[in-house]
Amino acid sequence: MYKLLLCWRYLRTRYLALACIISVMLGVATLIVVNSVMSGFSTKLRDRLHGLLSDVVVEGMTLDGFPHGKQHVERIRQSPIGDQIEAMTSTVEIFAMLQFRYRGQMVTRPVRLLGVDPVERSTVGGFSEFLVRQKKSATPSFEIPAEAKWRYHQNHPPLTDRGLTQAAFAGLVKQGLPGNDPPPPDPPQPTFKMPRGIILGNAIASYRMRDAQAGQENNDKYILELGDDVVLTTVSAGKMVPVYDRFVICDYFKSEMSEYDGNYVFVPLDYLQHLRAMDDRVTSIQIKLKDFKAAPQVVAELRAMFPEQYGFMVQTWEDKQGPLLAAISIEKGILNILLFLIIAVAGFGILAIFSMIVVEKTRDIGILKALGASNRGIMSIFLGYGLLLGVVGAALGTGLGIWITVNINEIEQWLTRTTGHDIFDRKIYYFSDIPTDIQPWTVLFVNLGAIAIAVGASILPALRAALLHPVRALRYE
Repeated sequence: MYKLLLCWRYLRTRYLALACIISVMLGVATLIVVNSVMSGFSTKLRDRLHGLLSDVVVEGMTLDGFPHGKQHVERIRQSPIGDQIEAMTSTVEIFAMLQFRYRGQMVTRPVRLLGVDPVERSTVGGFSEFLVRQKKSATPSFEIPAEAKWRYHQNHPPLTDRGLTQAAFAGLVKQGLPGNDPPPPDPPQPTFKMPRGIILGNAIASYRMRDAQAGQENNDKYILELGDDVVLTTVSAGKMVPVYDRFVICDYFKSEMSEYDGNYVFVPLDYLQHLRAMDDRVTSIQIKLKDFKAAPQVVAELRAMFPEQYGFMVQTWEDKQGPLLAAISIEKGILNILLFLIIAVAGFGILAIFSMIVVEKTRDIGILKALGASNRGIMSIFLGYGLLLGVVGAALGTGLGIWITVNINEIEQWLTRTTGHDIFDRKIYYFSDIPTDIQPWTVLFVNLGAIAIAVGASILPALRAALLHPVRALRYE
């Protein structure tokens, strides 16, 4: 009992002990906040990559892709792994040049052009939930809304249609939409042909406003509106000759990842195949599994069906993004090691303070030994004192770290207003809020590490106190 009483008395009366507690507290809080923010970014990144790439991807190694895409899809369904597959979709992905007019000047930029079936692509995930106009629609499409058609007509009116009212235009569109029979030649009526729809990456069609703040919805300034037209230029299959066509913007793709929002554009799969003269060729087949744990078995079977020597590559989404995910994991590990040095500094503080206490209390230690205290008892006093400092500091640090993590966006806004400088620049990350993910196991390991450092730093002073000779300690001046 005397050991606990002495530890508690030292904790209450020593102001240097308060400095040790604050050091441990700040170290634990910093580790929890940094780990939570990095885990939030990592989780958000993994979710986006997983959704955009699906569970398993069968790819062709050439720009022309591989033939008989529909037959390959059916072949996979009829294979032994067919019952483990929830959904599949074929995709054509190719580089392209996007051109549009902005403020009287022609703007040209490179993009990644994807031909997709919007309904099938939504079944494997990572598409309809990122659309702006058709968000989470069960049947997304490239159909151009009436307002966009009217805007396109206003920008490109045929000579015979000048002065046409919107009501008359709506009737004209019904008569002249692609796929419908043309209007009768007598009496002559103006015809209206609408280009195909295109879904643009949100960062292509807009830019993030300078005064963007967390929690605001309208942070993007659009330079390309629904109904504006763009020209896509790519290459045909086989001959590699340029092909191009005009498209009308019908929606935006907003995944909140600038790499995709600033480069991806989507067009109808069948029309892109027709434009590039690909017939039924596709560049990839994306597969969503019922249970991702079956991915190794599915990949092994698919690699036997689509051997690499025939120009195929079968990978999971983690295999495709392996270097990026590994880099994030390594960065997180190195950062944890560096931040643990903060707690190590607190440990050296505990070592110094305990050494001072041993020197100051040498006679008291001698009296305790003369009264019958054992070496182990003396040593346990200092070890218990170190343990108490570590537990109190870790507990306070955990509370502080969790509070900062939960309120980090409010704190960021306050710091931005106070300093006049953006702490979290939304023009770079394209996130509305700072993502966080508090992981209980990480919090536990941080606390155990902090307590272990505090106890470890008290071992040497405790040994020195325990090995003091009682007579020499009593005669110490």
